[in-house]
Amino acid sequence: MEIIKDGQIVANDWRHLGDDEALPEQAITISLPRWKNEKDRLLSLGVPLGLRLNSDDPIEEIVDDLKYFSMIVLEFRQFTDGRSFSLARLLRERYGFDGEIRARGDFIRDQVFFLSRVGVNAFEPKGPQNLQEMLPALQEFTVKYQAAADVKEPLYRRRK
Repeated sequence: MEIIKDGQIVANDWRHLGDDEALPEQAITISLPRWKNEKDRLLSLGVPLGLRLNSDDPIEEIVDDLKYFSMIVLEFRQFTDGRSFSLARLLRERYGFDGEIRARGDFIRDQVFFLSRVGVNAFEPKGPQNLQEMLPALQEFTVKYQAAADVKEPLYRRRK
């Protein structure tokens, strides 16, 4: 399967592991409950780890553990639930997470640009999607007026 990452279509090298699946020796993402229950065992694997967060997961509980993760996956169960936008911005701006933040699930093309503004740099849409059609959404707006995770100052401060 392919995803969009850093503005390009690339192969997905990560496996999203269920809570009851055996631990493989490859890059995996795990749920917050599994992380809480098996933290020491997961760290001893020596493989890249990613954490999957739902929009209602309390991010404050994992702030001290962010250093263990190469990626945070924000699960979009419904494209109408915008709380993951806030989680992405908090991860980038408040908590300084500099790894991959991936949107996964039920989001739409029209949200891709705005997700990138709050710090999401990878996109794994639900179901069969044409990534070639989704990719241009990252560049649809050429002027960014507001400050965000991608541009630290508003336009009026950037003008000379």
